[in-house]
Amino acid sequence: MHLRGQMLAEGENYHVYNRGAHKQAIFTSAEDYERFQILLYLLNGKFSILMRDILASYKGKPLRNIFIEEPSDRSLVDILGYALMPNHFHLVLRQKVDDGVSRFMQKLCTAYSMYYNEKYDHSGVLFQGRYKRKHIDDESYFRYIFSYIHLNPLELLQKDWEKKGIKNPVRARAFLAKYHFSSFPDYTGDPRPENSILADRDIPDFLKDQNDLEEMLKWEAQSAEARPLQKLGITS
Repeated sequence: MHLRGQMLAEGENYHVYNRGAHKQAIFTSAEDYERFQILLYLLNGKFSILMRDILASYKGKPLRNIFIEEPSDRSLVDILGYALMPNHFHLVLRQKVDDGVSRFMQKLCTAYSMYYNEKYDHSGVLFQGRYKRKHIDDESYFRYIFSYIHLNPLELLQKDWEKKGIKNPVRARAFLAKYHFSSFPDYTGDPRPENSILADRDIPDFLKDQNDLEEMLKWEAQSAEARPLQKLGITS
């Protein structure tokens, strides 16, 4: 559901998502995913940044150090969760200031499109229109969205898992814990630099313990609201 024309409220939580135009891939290498994660971190602020200058200063050093060494005032939104997939992304955002989600998403999508177009000599639209958003209005739906986005990468391991069930839960659990392009590892205690993307102090307590595969599957199964997302083509 795209709340076109409706104002987003300060302090409220939203599921924000989009996919590549014509279902095209928007992430085709680890570098692409990592750039999007860096942008999630650096662009969450009131001030403009010069990405070229920042990246140039890390020449010869791991780019992941950006999450440790570069400041981010995180003043537009709280990022509570995310999952990046080959042709789409999911974010869970809490708006901190008026128009914070819109400003953040405009900066994020513009910066990533510029990076992608230059790298791949791509012309035209990268994303399928404006991002979509849905208000997370109660704890039950919050638990569901949290589970839905963090289970999303399982389709890369077993495409039919939703219809046929998970064939190997041990393998599935290990896969999710090591999927670097999602916030799930941050909820399982992995002390990685990307932890800085999340507003961990502001994450609801009831989500902090919802990091077990069986617990996520329970909440994912309890809601039928995933079906509209599939109709919008967010899943691959």
